[in-house]
Amino acid sequence: MTDVEDDRLAAIADLLRRADALPGGPAPVALGEHMVEAARVPTRHRAALLRLTPMELTCIRFLGWGRSNADIATLLLISDNTVRVHLSNVARKLELDGMRELAALAGLLFYPAD
Repeated sequence: MTDVEDDRLAAIADLLRRADALPGGPAPVALGEHMVEAARVPTRHRAALLRLTPMELTCIRFLGWGRSNADIATLLLISDNTVRVHLSNVARKLELDGMRELAALAGLLFYPAD
């Protein structure tokens, strides 16, 4: 990554840390068994995120942590193709334009800010 990209990522991480730490803010949102700070959940996707299956949520959580499809498949004991199907279903349900947009949303939701 370039220095400019590193600076932008650091600024985004700082914004997420500050949003997560706001006192008296909205309660975390339960996405299946995963708790996500409300500030990280885009309003336009909230209802659709609540309707995802547990396996779809787990796949996007690992995607948000920066794992590859092969890593996710190994961790969940499923095939690479099954991971692709789950991620494709998530992108369709959330009305996203593709995997890059899904990866960005997964990072916003699940990537640790610290």
